[in-house]
Amino acid sequence: MTFVRACGLSELSEDTPKRVELDGTPVSVVHTEGEVYAIYDICSHANVSLSEGEVEDCQIECWLHGSSFDLRTGKPSGLPATRPVPVYPVKIEGDDVLVSLSQES
Repeated sequence: MTFVRACGLSELSEDTPKRVELDGTPVSVVHTEGEVYAIYDICSHANVSLSEGEVEDCQIECWLHGSSFDLRTGKPSGLPATRPVPVYPVKIEGDDVLVSLSQES
């Protein structure tokens, strides 16, 4: 599995998504509840950036229609979204947040 640097851990604010682009793939990196997660940044219901939404209880909410996605699994927890979005493995090395575009789920 190949990991690439997404951002610095020091660049992340708690519960505030950060959009990055890795090899042309939009990814939202989120530091919440003591963990760092990486999730595909586009809502599966509408072509909207999830990184513009809010984070609460390990969920990221699409600001347009209110669907929330679990940061650990990518599964939606409410309508109108019914399809999950990809999540990606993350590891931390020093201040570097590294993400692999291989799907975890």
